[in-house]
Amino acid sequence: MNDATVTELKPRNTKRRVVLISGMSGAGLSSVLKSLEDLGYEAVDNLRLSMVPTLIRETTKPAKPLAISVDSRNAEFNTDMFLCYVQEFKLDTHLDTRLLFLDCDDETLQRRFNETRRRHPLAQDRPVKEGIALERDMLAPIQEAADHVIDTSLLSAHDLRRLLMGHYRTDNSGLTISVSSFSYKYGIPREADLIFDVRFLKNPHWDINLRPLTGRDSTVADFVRSDPDFDAFFMSMLNFLFPLLPRYKEEGKNYLTVALGCTGGRHRSVFVAEQLGTMLAAQGYIVALTHRDIEKEK
Repeated sequence: MNDATVTELKPRNTKRRVVLISGMSGAGLSSVLKSLEDLGYEAVDNLRLSMVPTLIRETTKPAKPLAISVDSRNAEFNTDMFLCYVQEFKLDTHLDTRLLFLDCDDETLQRRFNETRRRHPLAQDRPVKEGIALERDMLAPIQEAADHVIDTSLLSAHDLRRLLMGHYRTDNSGLTISVSSFSYKYGIPREADLIFDVRFLKNPHWDINLRPLTGRDSTVADFVRSDPDFDAFFMSMLNFLFPLLPRYKEEGKNYLTVALGCTGGRHRSVFVAEQLGTMLAAQGYIVALTHRDIEKEK
């Protein structure tokens, strides 16, 4: 009998990643599409709704991941039809379909429209405020069905890009954890998955010598660490967080945001975020460390 070369066939992931994007006008849909295009997605802006199935199924072989924006500017836009398509694509075993919704608070949306002097697509002859209200009501079922909602009210362009890179990269490099500090005075980061409040710790702000410094400075670090409740709190936080991380990874989550807040966002939250980031990196996790409000008050 002749020798034969045996090739081992291994299963390959042939699903095409499809990200369907909708949301409030002015919330950053164009910026999201551009960021996903930079991540290797084929990006299509505001495609007519009836053409979406054809575009998605135009090829049966593995293809570039696809990002499609469909929103209220679309002449064919219909909430029920859009959600029917989403459900249909999610049931297709050849597709990995995700629905992303971009939100933003009304005040910020109105300010953005006023600054750019653009008309709201649903308020051509009416105040911007009325168009925002109409659109929010129209899109409510889509937001409810979304796999992921990103609120861009307080996000910089850099932070939005960082979030998209974490959640929608197409490699399998494991779980990335974003650790961020913030000030409660400027609002809770709405993109956060887990939030820890560290305002109970002694506040370096009231020490005139420490006030100009940040949680990255050793004297501030020593001050916060000297709080009699710090060690117990920090260990409790680690004991709570560490068992969750493998479970998030098992569920297919590749990006987790942990936020720590204090009053000013410069001292306590910055120090604790730095410590947490160090501990997570020591456990082998990819860590992205940011301090949202560290420069807002000095």
